[in-house]
Amino acid sequence: MIPVDPGTATTIRAIDEGSEELFGGFWPFIRRTLMLFLPLWVWLLLWAAGLPNIISALFSGLSLSLVVAIEQYKLRQIARKDN
Repeated sequence: MIPVDPGTATTIRAIDEGSEELFGGFWPFIRRTLMLFLPLWVWLLLWAAGLPNIISALFSGLSLSLVVAIEQYKLRQIARKDN
């Protein structure tokens, strides 16, 4: 049997939970929805408010990094729970 580093196994398990996402609650669905539509919603709201397109695009790109930061936090929680 090949020895596996516990940290690596935890990280792989935390990233590759495809089958468990079906039963993981509402977060996997809402995460994908936010990743797809949040920048568009932010851009449309700022554009409707009368801001220039470049400012609207900048803030819509920054809104996506918020979703990525939340996802990284959740992955760290899973890794901490496994250790």
